[in-house]
Amino acid sequence: MKIGIDIMGGDFAPKEAVLGAIEAQKNLPADCTIVMIGDESQALELLHSNQVSPSLFEFVHTTEVIGMSEHPTKAIAAKKDSSINVGFALLAQKKIDVFMSAGNTGAVMVGAVFSVKLIEGVSRPTVISVLPKLKGGFGLLVDAGTNADCKPEMLNQFGLLGSIFCESIYNIENPKVALMSVGEEKEKGNALTLASYPLLEQNPHINFVGNVEGYNLFDEKADVIVCDGFTGNIILKVAQSIYKIMRKMGNSNDYFERFNYEIYGGSPILGVNAPVILGHGISNIEAFKNMILLGQRMVEKKVTEKIKEELLTINSIQG
Repeated sequence: MKIGIDIMGGDFAPKEAVLGAIEAQKNLPADCTIVMIGDESQALELLHSNQVSPSLFEFVHTTEVIGMSEHPTKAIAAKKDSSINVGFALLAQKKIDVFMSAGNTGAVMVGAVFSVKLIEGVSRPTVISVLPKLKGGFGLLVDAGTNADCKPEMLNQFGLLGSIFCESIYNIENPKVALMSVGEEKEKGNALTLASYPLLEQNPHINFVGNVEGYNLFDEKADVIVCDGFTGNIILKVAQSIYKIMRKMGNSNDYFERFNYEIYGGSPILGVNAPVILGHGISNIEAFKNMILLGQRMVEKKVTEKIKEELLTINSIQG
């Protein structure tokens, strides 16, 4: 297995990405190789200064970097030798099995859709976020910010994508899928949720349990919570802010520490033809390490292949 990482992406590139790769390499199976994509000379300098042999890694040298504030589509078109562009090209050519970047979010999304392309039958890709459950374990929020405006059929599909990921990565059999709304009753909600409810309810490929409200985010009522990206991103940022406030106040416990983004590494982009992980721009060593380990698990558990198989089955039944 070859794990591609954009070492030029993120606010602290390439140092944090390279050091994170060093830590991840210690925890990977022997058949896994990390491929560093970016400025090879900077990567080698960091490896040598940390007394790490370059022979443990592979390198693909690039000469350009897409800045965090650059226009995604224009940058992807103009900077062909950027670490993001080259990474996606390698992924599309199957020279790496998974690609991850903490660089320009828009550019990563554009690269994923136009280089790797959507799985047949997927309307829109979606980004997921982890919900730490109060009694232990994890749930998923889908969409966490990719699609601000959604159609009902997209939320229905998000439920399927999230369910497959949840079952594959967290070993939750027949995950409970719920729709985020302002009341548990199916008659409550806005135009989007009211139209989405019957689609989810009638979907035989998921275990739909109805509506949930904001206070159900971290309890056991659902394993996968579906919403539009506008709502999902607000939920995500509120949760992150509560964690930051707790840290600033000097309050900490085992549960609140599970809100730390570093331990999850990054957010998988579901719905494209190969595993892609989007990292936070402020990712540090720990985040990059866990991003790489998550990528390894996604490949090992064949998450993308399972999504393709499920959609193929659905399309054949509908066809």
